[in-house]
Amino acid sequence: MEDGKGVTNEAKNVGQTYQEQAERAGEQHQRTAEKGLDAVLRSWGEFNDGASAIAAEVTGYSKQAFNDAAQNFERLIGAKSLEQAIEIQTQYAKKAYDDHIAEMSKLSQMYLKLTRNAYRPSEQGPSAKR
Repeated sequence: MEDGKGVTNEAKNVGQTYQEQAERAGEQHQRTAEKGLDAVLRSWGEFNDGASAIAAEVTGYSKQAFNDAAQNFERLIGAKSLEQAIEIQTQYAKKAYDDHIAEMSKLSQMYLKLTRNAYRPSEQGPSAKR
């Protein structure tokens, strides 16, 4: 009978050891998953911030471009000669082109910053904090 109890106790101990290891592994998996979710949420927050800044920039640029076009139209209406109208339109076209190129350069820098900032939490790993 002693041998039977010894085997039973040993089996219980082995079972308990494996159960404890499984619980520790489960807890570690849960902590890792939480850290990964935190990194995803930080990444999404960075993306949201960058996208909002880009939207605000595009809105501001669009308003300014519309106002510039309206002012140019008023100048064209007031032109005294064809030569003056051509000069007004030429100046407007040059300014509009320069403004557009500058804005596209600024937006491309903003997109680059957005991409870097949104990617950084996953690059730093799940344990990094904001």
